[in-house]
Amino acid sequence: MKQTTDVFGMSNDVLPDSYVDRGELDSELKRLMGRKVHVAIRGPSKCGKSWLRQRVVPNALTVQCRLGHTNVDVYTAALAELGIRLEVESTSKFGLKGSVEGQLSIGTDLIGKVAAKVAGEASSEDTSKSAPVGKNASDLKFIAELIITSGRRLIVEDVHYLSIEQRTILAYDLKALWDYGCFITVVGVWGDSNMFVRLNTELSGRIEELSIEWQVEDLRAVIVKGSAALNLEFSREIQNRSILDAFGNAGLLQRLILKTLDEAKIYEQQQAKCKVNDMRYYESAAMDVADQLNGVYQTFGERVAAGIRKRSDATGIYPHAMAVIVSASDAMHMNGIPVDHIFEVSSKRQSRIQKSNLKAILAKIDGLQVDDAGRGLVVTYDPDKEQVLNVDRQLLFYRKYLTISWPWEALIAEAAELPDSPS
Repeated sequence: MKQTTDVFGMSNDVLPDSYVDRGELDSELKRLMGRKVHVAIRGPSKCGKSWLRQRVVPNALTVQCRLGHTNVDVYTAALAELGIRLEVESTSKFGLKGSVEGQLSIGTDLIGKVAAKVAGEASSEDTSKSAPVGKNASDLKFIAELIITSGRRLIVEDVHYLSIEQRTILAYDLKALWDYGCFITVVGVWGDSNMFVRLNTELSGRIEELSIEWQVEDLRAVIVKGSAALNLEFSREIQNRSILDAFGNAGLLQRLILKTLDEAKIYEQQQAKCKVNDMRYYESAAMDVADQLNGVYQTFGERVAAGIRKRSDATGIYPHAMAVIVSASDAMHMNGIPVDHIFEVSSKRQSRIQKSNLKAILAKIDGLQVDDAGRGLVVTYDPDKEQVLNVDRQLLFYRKYLTISWPWEALIAEAAELPDSPS
């Protein structure tokens, strides 16, 4: 019999019994992957971007970005997965120069194939040109050829962790990679459609973007499909409540449904149709999931507060900004929190705050949140649209069920006791 964890819950592998192809995105992505274009997939955290690309591109060459990463880090990680070590000597806006070395036999073989091809192309053009086999990586062409020859699609996930400068460099690299016939997929959270075309207009026609957002009926289909696989039926009330609490986050919905079944002591497929209609099961499940998230957001708050204390020149701005951001309406978190709103509310609380200073500190807000490995973004700033974006909608669920005092509130109180504290 199927276990409930085979159907519902967070999983790094696709759970087919509760997987929903919303809006036929599977076929659309598959169609785009077959064309000579890059593909950009954007959508909020845990909205199913990874499941989608796993479903369509099961043998991808996947790289995860972290705060502070550069485009060189992306290529280094991609080649490492192919058994190749990339040593970069220098970088510029025109590309990079360095060398590659096979760390595994598969990597050495791959380098040999590409080096032979490159050497053959060079000799056909100029017999005086030569290069040490498998050692030279000039600009992006050699790297592109390695990826193409591997037969695997490069997927760059969480590109929102890259700085604006690095995203711009990536946008120009994408044009070069397209010229070399190396088509990749970038995945992340950003507010404006066609961000990469805006960063490099030469990408127009060379990159296609897919936006992933869950509609109510799509999320309901997850519950209904998974329930059928387990011979269960959730009441409409539980369906509606869990969908509302998920805030478009498919991963959170999966957790809530699985935990509801745990509360009902249902752990496997049922012999006879079983109805789950006691709201007490769901309410207990929701509180339990919120409690599990407590550590996540307490740590987030502590990291932000610690970062603020290290920035004495802006301690009067950061706490007020964070207070306004975290307390903004659900709708703003779903669509973007405008700088004008943050300024309007925070300046009423602290009249010395200037909008120009506020924008300056918002540009650095990502660094306050992440851990030593560069992970853990909850909100990020889009300077072009002048708005803060929520990249972790679980925060909205968490604050709905648990009321806590955020650490920056204490910083606000401390600053209020200081005469003429700087802003």
